[in-house]
Amino acid sequence: MVNAEKYTPQRGDIVWLDFQPQTGREQAGRRPSVVLSNGNYNKVVGLAIFCPITSKVKGYPFEVALPANFPISGVVLVDQIKSLDWKNRKAEFIGKLDFMTMEVISRLLGKVLEI
Repeated sequence: MVNAEKYTPQRGDIVWLDFQPQTGREQAGRRPSVVLSNGNYNKVVGLAIFCPITSKVKGYPFEVALPANFPISGVVLVDQIKSLDWKNRKAEFIGKLDFMTMEVISRLLGKVLEI
């Protein structure tokens, strides 16, 4: 169990996060998301970089499926990157992604950002 008072999101964590407010085609509401930025940055700055997760799989090229044995199901929307205040949006730890899934996310993120 993670102590919510002392928790700082770490790269690869999956957290519940409030994505309100949103606009247009952005993901909305309280939903799971993957943490992309490292814990030191997140702790010092109070922001973290996230990609939302959806249960509505559409087969888009920038979706990454969560592992079959993970506590939640769905796909990471790698092309919907957001920098958010994780404390005010009430980040709540769900689990941690494995190295290989994070590698796939990182490769696709590199393609989206051309880095």
